[in-house]
Amino acid sequence: MQHPTLDRRRFLGIAAGAGAVALAAACGTGPEPAAAPRAGGRLRAVFAGGGAREVLDPHRANLFVEAARAKALYDKLADLGSDVAPRPRLAERWEPDPSLTRWRITLRQAVFHDGRPLRAADVLASYARILDPAQALRARSSLAVIDLAASRAVDDRTVEFALRRPFVEFPNVLAAFGAYIVPEGHTDFDRPNGTGPFAFRAFEPGRSTLLARFADHWDGAPHLDELEFLLAGEESARINALLGGQVEYAHDLSATTARSHEAGGRVAVVRSANSLAHGFAMKVDRPPFDRRELREALFLLADRQQLVDSVLSGAGQVGNDLFGRGYQYYDDAIPQRTVDLDRARALVRAAGADGARIDLLTSTASAGMVEAATVLADQARAAGLTLNVVQGNKDTYWADTLNTGALTSFRSGTMPIETHIAQRLLGGASNNVTKWNRPEFDALYDTAVATADPAARTEVYARMQRMLHSDGGYLWWGFGESIVATARSVSGVASAPANTLDWARFDKVWMA
Repeated sequence: MQHPTLDRRRFLGIAAGAGAVALAAACGTGPEPAAAPRAGGRLRAVFAGGGAREVLDPHRANLFVEAARAKALYDKLADLGSDVAPRPRLAERWEPDPSLTRWRITLRQAVFHDGRPLRAADVLASYARILDPAQALRARSSLAVIDLAASRAVDDRTVEFALRRPFVEFPNVLAAFGAYIVPEGHTDFDRPNGTGPFAFRAFEPGRSTLLARFADHWDGAPHLDELEFLLAGEESARINALLGGQVEYAHDLSATTARSHEAGGRVAVVRSANSLAHGFAMKVDRPPFDRRELREALFLLADRQQLVDSVLSGAGQVGNDLFGRGYQYYDDAIPQRTVDLDRARALVRAAGADGARIDLLTSTASAGMVEAATVLADQARAAGLTLNVVQGNKDTYWADTLNTGALTSFRSGTMPIETHIAQRLLGGASNNVTKWNRPEFDALYDTAVATADPAARTEVYARMQRMLHSDGGYLWWGFGESIVATARSVSGVASAPANTLDWARFDKVWMA
């Protein structure tokens, strides 16, 4: 079966005739909904892709398109609400014992696409695969708290998880990025079999994926008959495909693109505030950023407001080199960093880096990253540093940054601060881009997640954030909107932070 694909050449051909067509902004609300949802139709959604290396394996999902497909095909035990708190999904409820070391999960009545019922054995098998050290899967860092050998299926609809230590944040684990439930014994991820609202039909890596309504989904059948994911690495290609009628949904647009097309009537813009964290990652385990002085110099030369104004068109908040502004446990008491070029120059000299030329790896893999890298390079020159902006392969960028480059562009969707720490900052974290590894920091994390009292737990997280602010490798310069655009015929697209339950949630979308 052949399916249409969206390549840059075709998009740019459309652009010549579509340049005057503009976006109509809906100020975060999207198109006005129809009187009632309608069933039927195929929605075509275009995302930035990962080329021929992209995967359908939900446990290996990393890109936005992979995450969106995974949530269409599979379910997790929990997912994050728009307030970044866990919400039950396949788990109907969860209950800890007084010690916080055993958690009992009651499963919903759900079925896989092949008709098999969801069982406790499927949950245990899914988590065993994620925890397999040979797999090197992203969610492993979050699930590592589980003592799987001591966990058990009480019955087909009840799982009792034994934990290695008291862990008050265990619902975050159930909602962790990539922690999807697959059938016991399932190994063919080229033909997915999940409990999600859409069932698999066809897949061409780097090109398209076709899914169809799953009528027996536990949360109700989708309105759409079919959902097709198409790929285009360039933002201009995605918006031009929408303007040209090749797709009905375009993901990951920059604030500049949205703002420049505010006045038309062809499409609607859906904005989700405080949805994306923008930054740069310095690897603290290798030259030149193994020198704390140079990391601090970068913190002090970065003009965050200029970055927000130029890259996010002013539609965002400045960052303070800490993830999760506005989320639970975020420490607002830490003073906001401001530009101090004199101090930055002195630190550059102290680090022996005066006049140094440092590669800054970036990519078009996410909207605005190249622009942000260019702005930072301009700012660094005033402190005696030359940052050489190098564009990496957009299809492999996120995998490449794990081990390549001392300084890289970085961007993150939404997740709890605890999950950010577990997956990116602990010594054995699976997605530790900065290579931060501090035993005393890991010990504080163990204390935080074992502390039942919320105020005391918040103070431990504050201590950890003070360590990161002083010595860490992330330069979080801003928090901005997640922006998508849709055809006017599309209704039901929610304004929700990236990587939360209602983001890229197509089972509740319909077409006029």
